[in-house]
Amino acid sequence: MLYVSGEISGDSWGIFAFLCAALWNLPTIPALNSTDEVGAGQSIQKTYDLTRYLEHQLRTLAGTYLNYLGPPFNEPDFNPPRMTRAEMVPSATVDFELWRNLNDNARLAANYRAYTHLLCYLRSMDGQVAKAELRKNLGHFCTSLQGLVVSIASVMSSLGYPLPSPLGSANPTWAQGPGATSTHNDFLKKMDDFWLLKELQTWLWRSAKDFNRLKKKVPPAALMLRLEARGF
Repeated sequence: MLYVSGEISGDSWGIFAFLCAALWNLPTIPALNSTDEVGAGQSIQKTYDLTRYLEHQLRTLAGTYLNYLGPPFNEPDFNPPRMTRAEMVPSATVDFELWRNLNDNARLAANYRAYTHLLCYLRSMDGQVAKAELRKNLGHFCTSLQGLVVSIASVMSSLGYPLPSPLGSANPTWAQGPGATSTHNDFLKKMDDFWLLKELQTWLWRSAKDFNRLKKKVPPAALMLRLEARGF
């Protein structure tokens, strides 16, 4: 304020009154839209990053595991037909346009179911591998994949979607350890493992696209401010 001889001048009172009126009529301060929306954006970004990490991790693991299985599984041009038993592994093969036209809830539910099932099969492989180092790598990958399942569940929860029911039995007899597979030909068991890795690779590739698309729909936390101003 301006002071003249210890008293407030008339002009200063006018300025003061103007400032008070201006402050009184300012819009309400912007606030966060909701904690859930901020949490959704963070969960989606985390899930996308984890999916890309698993893609990279699987490339190394798959190469090592196929070398462990030996020829013809480790040959670059080996592409056998999908066998009946392998149909129990959730297939990532679907029409691209059909998949894109699903709503977010349906795609998230399909991802959640698939990885829950794939994790079960992968753990069965872990229990049958003879090489300690490969078992360690499989165990580490299983832990990361379990983290992806939890992360997808977190995304669904933050968006208000219920978790889907499981795909029937998650413990098929041929995936329950050496004792349960003893009646099957060793080559057929290797075929099961081959298809598991192939399907897992395709699921991760497509999931990365799903979460990249989804994170563009839900803005980052910094952009989640919504004006709730008077008159807007």
